[in-house]
Amino acid sequence: MKLKIAVLPGDGIGPEIMKQGVAVMDAIARKCGHEFTYEEALVGACAIEAVGDPYPEATHEVCMRADAVLFAAVGDLKYDNNPTAKVRPETGLLAMRKKLGLFANVRPVATFDCLLHKSPLKDELLKGADFVVIRELTGGMYFGEKYQDNDKAYDTDIYTRPEIERILKVAFEMAQKRNHHLTVVDKANVLASSRLWRQIAKEMEPQYPDVNADYMFIDNASMRVLTEPRFFDVIVTENTFGDILTDETSCITGSMGLQPSSSLGLHTPLFEPVHGSWPQAAGQNLANPLAQILSAAMLLEHFGLAKEGTLIREAVNASLDANVRTPEIQVEGGAKYGTKEVGAWIVDYIQKA
Repeated sequence: MKLKIAVLPGDGIGPEIMKQGVAVMDAIARKCGHEFTYEEALVGACAIEAVGDPYPEATHEVCMRADAVLFAAVGDLKYDNNPTAKVRPETGLLAMRKKLGLFANVRPVATFDCLLHKSPLKDELLKGADFVVIRELTGGMYFGEKYQDNDKAYDTDIYTRPEIERILKVAFEMAQKRNHHLTVVDKANVLASSRLWRQIAKEMEPQYPDVNADYMFIDNASMRVLTEPRFFDVIVTENTFGDILTDETSCITGSMGLQPSSSLGLHTPLFEPVHGSWPQAAGQNLANPLAQILSAAMLLEHFGLAKEGTLIREAVNASLDANVRTPEIQVEGGAKYGTKEVGAWIVDYIQKA
């Protein structure tokens, strides 16, 4: 198969982990007879510094002519510590999602038996947890009307029926492919937007009679994700709740450096790790590349290359079992491996498989 990939390393640790993601893609191409070509583009703080725009039109054009986007992370302390900044790296990420029509963020959450001890949760709660969070990505407070002065500020949490229906369709269909259980997370006891979500979800239920749908307020869901993670199969929720909930799930995997994601919608699909840019660690060979590498696996699987995705996952699992890990997940007394070394080990595994 031939695929053209838009590569957006972004900021902070992004370029380092992206190198490993691309190296793994190249190893798969050599091993399995595929042809992957790459076109790199600017996004985030580096784009602001270069052209004054966190998602330049030139970058959008690169994304639109690609088959898929492999993205790393955006963010820089220069902007984090300046609340009055007019342009922010994260604005580029929101613009990219909006212009590419990426309304469905899919984040798998699964445990690794050898890393259960890295979670703050008890092993007996975690073992066997395996669910997917589907987050609406282009609506809600992040995109609604905003206002701020010295005495008042507001963000408008607005959703329309078509926006809700299309993300719920993705969620119901995902549940059909998995264990036929969907949990709709909202705050319908307080928020009008959530009541519309719940109304539409209930209207759609009869279209999916093989799916057991239940409903949960976000505060209860936030607690039960950590106390009963095995209860869930597919979770669907709105943008803000999904942002918070999916970061919370890093307590289940033991590290945000292990969580990949995809963003799907109207145009080019995008694949990215869920963690941020960690600018404090940039250039230090500390960052965990596994979420980036697993995002590459999701990219390949999206295009029907299941065998190739499975090989990447096997390589990642083998690296963890062999204690080839970056510092935040390494066992006490284990050998020291950096971003480059972990990536090289996985490439070598793929080549020898």
